[in-house]
Parts: sequence; C-alpha cells; structure tokens
Amino acid sequence: MKTIGLIGGMSWQSSALYYRLINEETARRLGGYHNAPSLMSTVDFADVERLQHEGNWPRLGALLAEAARQLERAGADFIILCTNTMHKECEAIEGAVQIPFLHIVDAMAAAIKKAGQKRVGLLGTRFTMEDSFYSSRLRQGFEIEAVIPSAASRQLIHDMIYGELCQGLIRPESRREFQRVIREVADAGAEAVILGCTEIELLISESDSDLPVYASTTMHARAAVDFALQEHASMKADSVEVSPVKT
Repeated sequence: MKTIGLIGGMSWQSSALYYRLINEETARRLGGYHNAPSLMSTVDFADVERLQHEGNWPRLGALLAEAARQLERAGADFIILCTNTMHKECEAIEGAVQIPFLHIVDAMAAAIKKAGQKRVGLLGTRFTMEDSFYSSRLRQGFEIEAVIPSAASRQLIHDMIYGELCQGLIRPESRREFQRVIREVADAGAEAVILGCTEIELLISESDSDLPVYASTTMHARAAVDFALQEHASMKADSVEVSPVKT
C-alpha cells in the first residue's frame, strides 16, 4: 500500500475526520489490524484564515507548496489536500513536487457524472462558492454545472463554517439553516448537493438533505485509499474512480 501524504490543519477538525475515514476504509478493505501508511503536514489555520480573508493567495500557495515538499521528502507517494477552499492553490502544490496530487473535485465529479446528474448545488466557503476554481473544474472537466446559493445564504454558510464548524461547534439551528439552503438550490434546479467544505460533514448527513449528497471529505478519503491500494505507484491520479457515498 502506498504512503498517503496529507496536508492538514484547515481545520484540524476536518483533518482528524480524514485520518479516521482513511483508516476505517483501509481496515474495511484489508481486514485484520490494517490501517493506512500516512504522513501529515499540518499548517496553522490561524495563519491560513488570516491570509484567506486578506486575499493573499500567493502566500497561501507558497505555504502549501512547502508542506507538499516536506511530505515528498518524508516519503509520501502521493498527496491529498484536506480542504476544499485551498484547492484554489492546487497548482502551487502540483508545481512543487514530482509525486501525484489527488484533487478533491475529481474525487466527486466522476461519481456525479456516472449518476447522470448535470446540475449540482455547491455549498462551501464564500471562496469556494464564488471563485471559479471549483465550478470551472466541474464544468470544464465533467460538464457539471454548479448551482450557487443566494448572496445572503452564501454569507450565512461562510460565517457558520468559520465561526462554528472550524471551532468544533455543532448546533441544531445551524443544521436547519443548511437544510433551508439545500432546499433553495433544489428550487433553483439542483439535482444533488456537494458538501464542498470538509467541515460540513460534521453537521450534515444525507438524512438531513432533500437532495442526494456528495460528501467531499468522505469521497476524497475513499479516493485516497483507492489510489493507495493501486498496484503501480506511477499510475496517474486522474485514473481513480470513486463511487457515491452516504455520510
């Protein structure tokens, strides 16, 4: 089994979820006492959050590139980034290392396309919902259109992610707000919904949604195990196909 390199800390709550999901999936597939060989480079989310809201994306890209180099030097066979938003700077990671990088959008989009869904609600931080890096990859790579909530709903979700979920706060009233926003994107034509922030799964599961759910953390973790169990380390990361999951 190949060694998984994880860039974590954005936030540590979702990084802990990645670690658990990857090892549970490995044990499920291999049985016995098996878990996944892995390395994690953890950045300080206080620095990341500040730079995000200052708009200093070049500095953030440099931070991720250095984390990726650390993982490569330590012996990781490929890298995953344990956050949706920071995939905005995925090219910085890809340009810094020689080992493959497994993109979170690709881990979901193949399953969405296989299900025949063309319009999918996208919930995440304002950066993920409003910038083009996520929706463009869905559209250009997989012919999937992202349905984005209203400006007021985008701000509400953004504030709940940073003010609550990244702090480990789980509130029933916030779950109800997410459910309202899911109904909003359904009314706008979404056939399913992407939980496009790795912390959202701490609050929302498929049973909470009127739409089918594509849970980015769970699907990315499963894709990492798929790739780690492939026989040849030289295989391209984009060859991984992931099945839909329920949270």
